[in-house]
Amino acid sequence: MTTANTTGTATLTEGVRAEATIDLAALRGNLDAVRARVGGAAVMLAVKADAYGHGAVECARAAVAHGVGWLGCATPEEALALRAAGVRPEQARILCWLWTPGGPWREALRAGLDISVSGLWALDELLPAVRETGIPARVHLKADTGLGRNGCQPHDWPRLVEAARRAETDGLLTVVGVWSHFAAADEPGHPSIQAQLDSYRAALAAAEAAGLRPEVRHLANSPATLLLPEAHFDLVRTGLAAYGLSPVPEVGSPADFGLRPVMALTARLALVKQVPGGHGVSYGHHYTTPGPTTLGLVPVGYGDGIPRHASGSGPVQVGGKWRAVAGRVAMDQFVVDLGGDTPAIGEEVLLFGNGDRGEPTAEDWARAAGTIAYEIVTRIGARVPRRYLGGLHSEGLPA
Repeated sequence: MTTANTTGTATLTEGVRAEATIDLAALRGNLDAVRARVGGAAVMLAVKADAYGHGAVECARAAVAHGVGWLGCATPEEALALRAAGVRPEQARILCWLWTPGGPWREALRAGLDISVSGLWALDELLPAVRETGIPARVHLKADTGLGRNGCQPHDWPRLVEAARRAETDGLLTVVGVWSHFAAADEPGHPSIQAQLDSYRAALAAAEAAGLRPEVRHLANSPATLLLPEAHFDLVRTGLAAYGLSPVPEVGSPADFGLRPVMALTARLALVKQVPGGHGVSYGHHYTTPGPTTLGLVPVGYGDGIPRHASGSGPVQVGGKWRAVAGRVAMDQFVVDLGGDTPAIGEEVLLFGNGDRGEPTAEDWARAAGTIAYEIVTRIGARVPRRYLGGLHSEGLPA
């Protein structure tokens, strides 16, 4: 379920147990902050994994309405869903890169998607689809410059660019991009950064020597966008930074980079009760009350994306005070020790937000769970409704 609102603050909607509030005005502001850093480079908003949990369709619409001309999806299915939602090729290019054999090549061509190719096998599957549909492909060749994940290894790169050039000469495709991805751009000074820059430039030179003239060269993810201007090239790919979280929390907070968190997560107390000292709390009794106190039940759990690894440490704000998860996070709920306070049943619990009300942030939850902020927001599940603030739908994009 999603709801939309154009003004107002992030307060919990009447009658819901929990809600993720998405501030689209903050998203637009973050995109402006990114643009101010990258000069003439274009900006791609990564909307993979349902826009890192923020809602791919709504975030894509907001970005396109704000002049962003590139969207990034991991899977072709994600990209096709955006086209089905009304994001047209003349409004935004959509790149999808996580292909497997037997993928929807024909559907992607008909939808005007940009297709990433990391090996000859992909060309071997793509070209018959081009011949069948009569639609030339827009291809981005991906080089593995050191991440060791997707992308073509340097020893195979010459064969891939030569095959792509032959197909381009035959009118079957256009190589519109050459790209790669950093392994450690979030670790300033890491030796792999310069090594990957050098490898990427070598891959570009080999592509150009084969006769390819890509429209966009792109290497920078969010950390590189913020910290490595030499990696900006023609296009930067921003995910976490656009959603207002710092991809390099050891270097700077969101505010240090001119960013503002887009998601806030709230819930309602489902129960408040008095318990004696020595009372066990949740599975395994990993927490026992140190004395008489009040317990509050928060009706979200790992089934909603609350990390179980934050058991005993995940922070929330109730009545203006920080409290921590008491005992284990369960599938649908967790408990907080309210220290004798007696808030009303139904009172708002702030799990994380932008910090304006003194509440925890997604980064606080990441530290509590021993993970990264990317995971905290992305894992918030579908049974938590999203409510959108500051939405401005562009003409031609359905609401």
